[in-house]
Amino acid sequence: MIPGKWKNLIFATVMFFLGFTIWFSFAPYTEGIASEFGLSVAELGIVASAAIIAVPLGRIVIGPLTDKYGAPTTVFWTMMIVGGAAVVSAFSQSYEVFIAARIVASLAGITFVIGIAHVSEWFEEENIGLAEGIYAGVGNAGAGLGSLLILPTLFGAGYSGPLFDTNWRAAFFYTGAAAIVTGFLYYFFAEAAKSTEKRQATKEGVTFKQWLWVATRYGAVVLAVAYVMTFGLELAMNGWLSTYYREAFGEGRLQIAAAFAATFSIAAGLLRPFGGYMSDVFKRNEWDVISRFEGQYRNQWTFIALTYVVISMFVMTLAGLSGNILLAVVAAFGVGMGCAFAEGAIFAMVPSMFPDDSGSVAGIVGGIGSSGGIFYPLIFSSAFLPNLHLGYAVAAVTMIPILLLSAWVFQPHISEVATEKGWVVADEEPSSTPVAAADD
Repeated sequence: MIPGKWKNLIFATVMFFLGFTIWFSFAPYTEGIASEFGLSVAELGIVASAAIIAVPLGRIVIGPLTDKYGAPTTVFWTMMIVGGAAVVSAFSQSYEVFIAARIVASLAGITFVIGIAHVSEWFEEENIGLAEGIYAGVGNAGAGLGSLLILPTLFGAGYSGPLFDTNWRAAFFYTGAAAIVTGFLYYFFAEAAKSTEKRQATKEGVTFKQWLWVATRYGAVVLAVAYVMTFGLELAMNGWLSTYYREAFGEGRLQIAAAFAATFSIAAGLLRPFGGYMSDVFKRNEWDVISRFEGQYRNQWTFIALTYVVISMFVMTLAGLSGNILLAVVAAFGVGMGCAFAEGAIFAMVPSMFPDDSGSVAGIVGGIGSSGGIFYPLIFSSAFLPNLHLGYAVAAVTMIPILLLSAWVFQPHISEVATEKGWVVADEEPSSTPVAAADD
């Protein structure tokens, strides 16, 4: 029999993988969707942004709701709503109904926060990094393996099935149905926490005053905006790259364009545990490689990863301007690798900086970070740019202020008080109920 913590980790990971598959399921089918609804490239950029728009607020809200009601309950209702909307989008006959349904279906993106909170309820402190790394790494691959490889394989060009002759409609319908089934299974077979005491302590520790105080600390703010330029960028690239390879390089074959796009997503998903592992290595070995951040070991690795993301985006533009699609694919893989390293580093810092509020901070960081998936596609597809390659460099320029903020917060004299001092809300922490440890 599978031990409870591993059983619930499997449930969370499968749920998250399916959630991200649904979230990005429109990406490989943009050509067919554009043809059916008569959309331009710029309008496809709006569709890509619309698929993200409900997620930032949804993630912020679902974090404390999961703490209060438990993951089985929040997964059930999330999957009912997401699955139902995906099914509606499969039958939609107008652009307005389609876009509205996909906005609701995009709530599949909040599954990340639910799973982070659920896994933390089951694993002891010394193994939480590994568990969350497995969960985030494998689950995140749903954006690439699920939506860009598995779906085009099952529902490719020429698909003809019992309900639909249109491949994207079939993909949306069957993934929606799978979400509904998953919601029921999660509700009846997954368990919210390792013990009744742990569940009760987490539930009672949720207050609005505590959430607001945590959300305004320097540490939470800098991690959230850093997640904009990493995970937000990942969302944008996952939804955009298939279109980019088709429109900028003339690669009209669906499965080839999707496979090229999937190389980015695979790097961004499966390499994520390495980012967290390197943060642990910097901390454990006390590596000082940036003198300005002396003694702040996790901060140093995070800053290195963030800097690499910015540089890799400029490289992406140069690769595109070369006219060589394979060089652009390699450059995109490099961007995905940078996203993975930085995301892993950021979520290694969340429980390290906020051990008693990691669920709330995960929702804040994940929610705000997702907003990058809304505006980056608008930059990539902007009609004001002379070509589709320059959008990456423009996006890189917008990331520089985030790097500067990180450089300020990561200084030792600021970092040491980053969980106590902040903006807007007073520095005195509201009283909160202590959270019980998850015994092994």
